[in-house]
Amino acid sequence: MKALDLLASGIHDAKNQLFSAESLIAAAETAHGIDLGEARFAIQAAAGRLNQTLACYRQLRHETRIALIPTVIDELCEEVALDQRHHLTAHNITLDLDCHAPDAWPLDRELVTDMLNNAVQNAARHARSRVHLSSGEDADGLWLCVEDDGPGYPQIPPSSGTGLLLAASLAEMHVRQGRHGSLTLTNDSALGGARFTLRLP
Repeated sequence: MKALDLLASGIHDAKNQLFSAESLIAAAETAHGIDLGEARFAIQAAAGRLNQTLACYRQLRHETRIALIPTVIDELCEEVALDQRHHLTAHNITLDLDCHAPDAWPLDRELVTDMLNNAVQNAARHARSRVHLSSGEDADGLWLCVEDDGPGYPQIPPSSGTGLLLAASLAEMHVRQGRHGSLTLTNDSALGGARFTLRLP
């Protein structure tokens, strides 16, 4: 695992450089009264991708653990909407929320929030004008869904992507009464585009 350890060290260094760049951008915004929000968002997105790569590294070393805590689903969806608001507005994308679920559900809030943020970002890249984030409960448990009005996935399921593979693996780590979580991607969105569905038992 020495090669992986070296890669992980390099990724940590790259993340530190990104954070330094973000600080410099924030200082420039203050000093010159300009809005560089999209540049900061790009840096944050890059740091997020590096976090995903580190999470894959931890999985290879069997170090990944999930922390199940009761989470208010409506608040989680609103947090994702707030995280993505500036980026979506800059690209003229409307995010609709339709979250109806029990007041609290046991899940790893940090991991699930990250998965939904990534799903919304990906949907926004392909959407024409709308992204829809919804949640609910059925016989299989909790579901969280991100849909868009874009052209849909060119291939189902996508054959590559660190973020997607990691999200599917982390979903499966949510276990309750012998049932595992799952992630599915389809092109049957009510908006006409892609549909990302995360199910948690």
